[in-house]
Amino acid sequence: MSDYDARLVDLYDHDNPDGPDHDFYRSVADEYDAESILDVGCGTGILTVTFASEGRTVVGIDPSQAMLAFARRRQGADAVDWILGDSRAIPPRQFDVAVLTGNVVQHIPDPEWQRTLRDIRAHLRTGGVLAFDSRNPVARAWESWGSHERSRRDTPHGPLVEWADVSEPDEGVVTARFHNQFLRSGERVTETARFAFRHADTLGQQLAAAGFEVEAVYQDWARTTFTPYASFMVFIAHAR
Repeated sequence: MSDYDARLVDLYDHDNPDGPDHDFYRSVADEYDAESILDVGCGTGILTVTFASEGRTVVGIDPSQAMLAFARRRQGADAVDWILGDSRAIPPRQFDVAVLTGNVVQHIPDPEWQRTLRDIRAHLRTGGVLAFDSRNPVARAWESWGSHERSRRDTPHGPLVEWADVSEPDEGVVTARFHNQFLRSGERVTETARFAFRHADTLGQQLAAAGFEVEAVYQDWARTTFTPYASFMVFIAHAR
């Protein structure tokens, strides 16, 4: 994969701050008395470092060198084992809890997503917990992403102008191009992302095929039971 521009990585925590989603995942780790936690697609590690506590092992994996470089510089980073790669790089140990946060599952296309589930199952103890979130395709969230109208904001790297264009889904995959114009240098950075939109029943079937049993599906961080037209899905599953 082509890596993220380091200047945009610097803005990630500002655009995706600690909040109710992180509170939810921390509560899952605490409720299941997790002594070992695996964060797949950990990004800048803003959540990952907060899992760390005395007697607890935390591993963060991400395929982006730029993201991990940022993660390793943050306060508390020494308490986490950072690994460059995808689920194939999970170390040979058994974890109590595994998480994929920030809709990261939508960045993993099929069949890599099915392989990711199998890899995680192989590294979770029987009864271990997998928690992740994803957007519900019924809500058609991508319709609000694309806009040729440009916005401008100040950043540590000077004024930044941003806009996006988004394609309609093709077999459940939405392609988005995020354009970033750094006015100080005149550079333009375009990042292309493909998002897999999977229905709740599809995710349930994929989990079952990988050796998981779904415990609950929520539609928000307050653990409201999922309804078919909700915009969001939060899964909790156990390793069989």
